[in-house]
Amino acid sequence: MDLTEYRNRPSEQSRIGDLLNLLPDEGGSALDVGARDGYISALLTRSFQTVTALDLIKPDIKHDQIRCVGGDVTALEFPDDSFDLVLCTEVLEHLPRDRVRKACSELSRVTKSYLLVGVPYKQDIRVGRTTCSRCRKINPPWGHINAFDEDRLRLLFPDLVEKKSSYVGENDASTNSISAFLLDVAGNPYGTYADGEVCGHCGAKLETPPPRNLVQKIITKCAYYLDNVNKALCVPQVHANWIHILFLKNHAAMPRSSGSPS
Repeated sequence: MDLTEYRNRPSEQSRIGDLLNLLPDEGGSALDVGARDGYISALLTRSFQTVTALDLIKPDIKHDQIRCVGGDVTALEFPDDSFDLVLCTEVLEHLPRDRVRKACSELSRVTKSYLLVGVPYKQDIRVGRTTCSRCRKINPPWGHINAFDEDRLRLLFPDLVEKKSSYVGENDASTNSISAFLLDVAGNPYGTYADGEVCGHCGAKLETPPPRNLVQKIITKCAYYLDNVNKALCVPQVHANWIHILFLKNHAAMPRSSGSPS
């Protein structure tokens, strides 16, 4: 994916603008988890004296106020209460399900005051699935393994207090189990192949499937017919595309732990 083009999309600018509007006025230090190209990290330097940009692979960001580190959100190598703000967006939806709770515990542990979290809102992760041409296994769209709403996010951060929340964009994409199964059988010809994803099972780049044979075309048509019937009977609910929640740390409720030194 061309990140420059992605960042310039109106939907992406709207999402980032909303995150910035939720930030506390100012602070000494911030941690940007899942920093990628450092676009948001650089914006954080307007409000914070120092920013630590963290990703699985150490980012390469040239900025006097930004420190780049490689690390895992489920095992952050920082002491407790290390940052005035921790920002984590476009991360939790990608984590293996059994590691989400640990990641949220670590985010809560290393923030001194604020935690700002952003995830897709009520996403139907059956829509846009892909099939790997190498291992033939099925992947969720954009590698989004997890779906979230307000209640799930709040339960993942039991020791933090919700300060503000907001919603960005609109989305009504949905399907049903039978249609999703039929598209899996047909090889998921219309999945999210164009965004440069890799297979979550074997690591191969996900490539657009070859032209479908007659049987696959028939199965695909059946899937979309059932999907249209279902939508005619049950009008799809329009909801936000993203949810952002700013949490405040409740120090009295937080258990103390021996965080790893930086």
